[in-house]
Amino acid sequence: MYEGIIQELIDELGKLPGIGPKSAQRIAFHIVQSERVDVNRLVDVLRIVKEKVRFCAKCFNVAEEEECKICRDPRRDNSTICVVEESKDVVAIERTREFRGEYHVLGGAISPIDGIGPEQLRIRELLTRLSDSNITEVIIATDPNLEGEATATYLARTIKPLGIKISRLASGLPVGGDLEYADEVTLGRAFEGRRSLEL
Repeated sequence: MYEGIIQELIDELGKLPGIGPKSAQRIAFHIVQSERVDVNRLVDVLRIVKEKVRFCAKCFNVAEEEECKICRDPRRDNSTICVVEESKDVVAIERTREFRGEYHVLGGAISPIDGIGPEQLRIRELLTRLSDSNITEVIIATDPNLEGEATATYLARTIKPLGIKISRLASGLPVGGDLEYADEVTLGRAFEGRRSLEL
């Protein structure tokens, strides 16, 4: 345990996802040893991110304007929506260059252990989009883990009465893995081999 402000910095860094106590300590001492101009630049970027970044009014991806860059692109196919858990998943899928439709970011996955049910996700907003537009296919691209599968099943059952084609990314993604860690080839093959969800 360190004194005062150093320990406060370590504690705050330790609250970030994926940062354990040792990593928090390494980052804290890197900041202490960095030039003041570099630290000020980091502080400025953090402040600007909190001021400017918001969620897209249409798909809930991160954006600096009312709608994200993808939703503003008139070349996108607005008859297909790919449903993902987080904004980082949009980036992973975009890297494949296989998907030219629109997205819908749920903001997580159903996880009763963590107290996250369908009400805590942006499923109501997705249903509104589906009822107000010319969507012909919904591709469910939740993570291939227990929570992602539960979310996919819930979405499929909820969307099925609307008469819209529902598909799920094909195998090729490891079970228990996260989309953001999959390489472009694996994700590309998963898109090419997606299948309809039959309930």
